[in-house]
Amino acid sequence: MNIPSLRQLRTFVAIAERGSVTEAARALNLTQPAASQQLREVERLLGTRLLDRAGGRLVATASGLAALGPARQALAAAEEAAAAVQAVRAGAAGRVRLGTGATACIHLLPKALATVRARLPGLEIVVATGNTPDILRRVEEGALDLGLVTMPRQVPRTLAATPVWRDALAALLPEALAGPVAFTPAGLAAMPLILYETGGDTRGIVDAWFRRAGLVAKPIMELGSVEAIKVLVGSGLGASVLPRLALDQPVPGAAVRGLRPPVERRLALVLRRTKVVDAGLRAMMAALAGLAGGVSAGAGDVPFAAPAC
Repeated sequence: MNIPSLRQLRTFVAIAERGSVTEAARALNLTQPAASQQLREVERLLGTRLLDRAGGRLVATASGLAALGPARQALAAAEEAAAAVQAVRAGAAGRVRLGTGATACIHLLPKALATVRARLPGLEIVVATGNTPDILRRVEEGALDLGLVTMPRQVPRTLAATPVWRDALAALLPEALAGPVAFTPAGLAAMPLILYETGGDTRGIVDAWFRRAGLVAKPIMELGSVEAIKVLVGSGLGASVLPRLALDQPVPGAAVRGLRPPVERRLALVLRRTKVVDAGLRAMMAALAGLAGGVSAGAGDVPFAAPAC
């Protein structure tokens, strides 16, 4: 089927509404021959006359009347599409799909989300949680627009990463075992340990901290929820090593102690290098980078690829 272009339909509608090629051409900022040519091309593509001359004016034929309504609808749809894109570019609408770990989702995102909501109330924000490898894969595949992940982690070449947060790790112990101000790997290894499940990047950082002291962490329990670990430690069942970010509020029955030597994890924003950064995504990135404690507030997409721990 031969389908007229939007430009041709606009010319046809303008001529039909004004009854004059000259007036339509003037309204569309076209020359009269150009407007006449576009009308002839529409009629050629549709295989019928759309306008006839009567009483010195052009009037729609039966085919022209049949085409006029759908042509107006097509032009209106095109205008709506352009307006929708402009709204997304301006941040008045659109969607941002963000992936991160559960700890950051609970303890870091609320303030950033509130900031973006206040600035762009029409923006749809979708948050998914998972471990760093899963988030990186989904960002690379385009299933997520942005990831807030734990480093160090070898980032695929197709992604760019910007460090935004330094988060020290700390020991969480039952109050009865709290003891010194800071704990060494040997001191914690002597206790029953409740650690985050194997496979997460934070767990990898903890295991590496023990290995540097010539020790291997042997937990009595491994869980995929930091919040569950906090409850178990508070119940006196064992000690743990957790991000300070997750310990911003007192844990009933537990005490927080430092680590010696100190160890930290870094959180970074990752997105595809080819990603089009619209107003909504830019606002989300700025809110996350600008949180208190961020190390690169306002920074751009700085490539960052630290070796795996």
